[in-house]
Amino acid sequence: MKLTIPEKEILNPGHLACQGCGAALAMRYALKALGRKTIIVLPACCWTVIDGPFPYSSAGVPLFHTAFETAASCGAGVNAALEVKGKNEVTVLSWAGDGGTMDIGIQALSGAAERGDNLIYVCYDNEAYMNTGIQRSSSTPHGSWTSTTPVKAFKKGPKKNMIEIMAAHKIPYSVSASISHPEDFIAKLQIAKQLKGVKFMQILSPCPAGWKYPSNLTVKIAKLAIETCIFPLYEVKQGRYKVKKPANKKPVSEYLKLQGRFRHLTGEEIDEIQKNTDQVWKELLKKEKVFG
Repeated sequence: MKLTIPEKEILNPGHLACQGCGAALAMRYALKALGRKTIIVLPACCWTVIDGPFPYSSAGVPLFHTAFETAASCGAGVNAALEVKGKNEVTVLSWAGDGGTMDIGIQALSGAAERGDNLIYVCYDNEAYMNTGIQRSSSTPHGSWTSTTPVKAFKKGPKKNMIEIMAAHKIPYSVSASISHPEDFIAKLQIAKQLKGVKFMQILSPCPAGWKYPSNLTVKIAKLAIETCIFPLYEVKQGRYKVKKPANKKPVSEYLKLQGRFRHLTGEEIDEIQKNTDQVWKELLKKEKVFG
């Protein structure tokens, strides 16, 4: 059988992720793409737990645990040290959740982008602070329940658009990805590896515990996010947009109905989410037409 992704596994079994964890799949694919000559910089996030307690590690490559807000600056420092030592073949991967990226770590990421530091930054996006109790982050989507936005006061307003924020920094590569499309994610990482500067990647990583669905639905839900265009799959490379269009665009209700975090929504509220999703999708296609 011909495989469409690298066969070799670097992520070790026995990690501490929940059953069906999207973030574990995301790391597995990332390491397949980047290989063993990789150093991971990891701030506080689910992956701090998933990796395992010291001195054990499931990552299969050197991993540096750092403070919540410093994934980008610490990654830039590690890369600078490698350059001084002439070890240019090693890839530095800053790997953080959405809270550690869009809320707590955005200043370090913005600074690294402005300075033109050289690193790959991956935000695994599970749309809340999952390992500390499913609290709302700025990546939590409109309508979602979290432990700090209960049903009667669910999250209001759209999630922060980090792809566009990072593209506005004029970095060489700002992209979205999904654990349901590993070939696409691996190809984007291999492109990022060849470029200098900050390369930003946001990969949708569904969380069974926080999104309240059976763990066997992780890949199906991630795929529906792409097919409904509620999480568009696209890239901005050197200012040029390229968007992946679903063969058959589905209604957002198919994505929402599988998740307990949206179970309280009324028909009118789902219609409003559909309307907003269509508008964002239309604007994205327009950007591709103008800047593609």
